[in-house]
Amino acid sequence: MREIPDVVYTHAGRFHADDVFGAALLKILKPEVAVRRVFQLPEGFDGMAFDIGWGEFDHHQSGAPVRENGVPYAAFGLLWREYGASILGETEARRLDERFIQAIDLDDNTGCGGAIPEMIADFNPRWDSGEDPDRRFAQAVELARQVLQNRLDCILATGRAYRLVKEALKAMEDGIVVLDTYCPWKPFVSKSPAKFVVYPSQRGGWSGQAVPAPEKDGTLKCPFPAPWTGKSPEELSAITGIPTLRFCHNNRFLVAAETMEDARAACLLALEEAKKSSGNH
Repeated sequence: MREIPDVVYTHAGRFHADDVFGAALLKILKPEVAVRRVFQLPEGFDGMAFDIGWGEFDHHQSGAPVRENGVPYAAFGLLWREYGASILGETEARRLDERFIQAIDLDDNTGCGGAIPEMIADFNPRWDSGEDPDRRFAQAVELARQVLQNRLDCILATGRAYRLVKEALKAMEDGIVVLDTYCPWKPFVSKSPAKFVVYPSQRGGWSGQAVPAPEKDGTLKCPFPAPWTGKSPEELSAITGIPTLRFCHNNRFLVAAETMEDARAACLLALEEAKKSSGNH
């Protein structure tokens, strides 16, 4: 992986999403890097440049690289190809390329348009504004840096959640997964044998949630009993015998209780009621 120098170059004039996000990526990797915009690289230049100069991070020369799926690289994609795996690992770096970066590269190569390229293009000075293009470029880079950092942070957080949920699945009992802290769990649990997940609620107390079926059609593996919906805490406690059960969502996917034990007890009772109902048929 190539070391990022203190100063890198890109093209001056009108900027696009690929050079803006390329600069943003470099600033995430090395916040102190200076990105200089020029119409021509200095004579004898042997440093690092992107989107200019026909080097390894440019895509305007004959024979410029193209992905296996046919999407041509632009500067952002070429930089991500170099550095992405060091941030996210090979698998997640490839996914981000597919889901985010390729659209930016494709627009830059074909002019196909897109919300993000158009948003960045709007940072260019109006033809009659007299504004400094470099100042506007810096503003666009700062926005792109935040957007990209947010995306990276979300992906890394999902990876941390996966490790936590994986351990909780190993300790699952009665088809109920108990998490010590809330984290995103649905992508990792739907294809498992789990029927419910219990976790600390962000509103206080504990939640029990029915696991969606892997078909992604909104079906729940085991919804909470219909008679629980729309009931007050007092009514729920009387119906179920669970002292602190205080809420059941009308769509039957969520309950709330004061304690982990009661949230888990509600899930166990829902499983028992489902077995009775299936036995009656």
